[in-house]
Amino acid sequence: PKATLKKILPLAGMFFSMLFCYTILRDTKDVLVITAPKSGAEIVPFLKTYVNLPAAIAFTVVYSKMSNSMSQDRLFYTIVTPFLAFFAAFGFIIYPARNFLHPTAAADWLAALLPAGFAAPIAIFRNWTFAAFYTMAELWGSCVVSLLFWSLANRITSVQEAKRYYSIFGLLANVALIVSGQYVKYVSNVRAGLPAGVDGWGMSLKMLMSAVAVVGSFVLAMFRYIQTQVVTDPACVPSETRKKKEKTSMGLGESVKYLGASSYIRNLLTLVIAYGMSINIMEVTWKAKLKQAFPDPNDYSRFMGNFSSATGTVTLLLMLMSRFVFDKLGWGFAG
Repeated sequence: PKATLKKILPLAGMFFSMLFCYTILRDTKDVLVITAPKSGAEIVPFLKTYVNLPAAIAFTVVYSKMSNSMSQDRLFYTIVTPFLAFFAAFGFIIYPARNFLHPTAAADWLAALLPAGFAAPIAIFRNWTFAAFYTMAELWGSCVVSLLFWSLANRITSVQEAKRYYSIFGLLANVALIVSGQYVKYVSNVRAGLPAGVDGWGMSLKMLMSAVAVVGSFVLAMFRYIQTQVVTDPACVPSETRKKKEKTSMGLGESVKYLGASSYIRNLLTLVIAYGMSINIMEVTWKAKLKQAFPDPNDYSRFMGNFSSATGTVTLLLMLMSRFVFDKLGWGFAG
């Protein structure tokens, strides 16, 4: 139906654009922190534990307070706009000024004073702007994609529409991986045509962050369209759907208690924690080997672009096969 397309197409465009940006950010954050001076894959667990986790907790607290005091559209703009501003500033201001901003002398003094076991925390301190970018990129995936998009989608779609169209969003996610991976590869190859003396990785970073800013602006435009043209249209979002999904004001503690009372949520949490632990154990060794193979940031970025495209392609094929596997063999076999 026309009304359904009016709602689903901009949602699909938003989801594709968010994941296009996230793939670029995810690939770039690894390149920055792993190929940084006197750094390596060993700093990733420290970043995730002592930087990302506190940042995620802080965001959750702030988001909980903001969601109880702001309208949905204002909340979306207030969260997404600073992300885009930071990424644009990083490519054009922060990274070019890294030698001024990074406390190299202080880090060298700490490295000479402290035992070798402090190498990873010192590397984070030495390259603190890269660590900040890493954290912001991680938060884009968990806060903007996982939280903001799906809260919007669930708010304006019915259960029947979700059953029909959410699988299409999953396919789009992997198409975004393929397209953004190829863009990362293209940008990494631009260095070959640059004159001698030009910072190839700096130029690549400007192109990557420009793409994030432009595509991120498209996300804001699509959200604006949904708020003004879709949510206000009874044919797209019936009044009963809006009434069912009116926002309930709950504090952080109340939210945790409410979610903890559900065995279904607890089991999902266990799955997520187990997945996170498994991937963190594996990725340190893998990324350390990648640095050995691709010490140059552009070479590393080119590989990550190809890897993202390959991941998207394989996942897309597996998703197309999944209906047969689940119907014929069951979830246990698929798992």
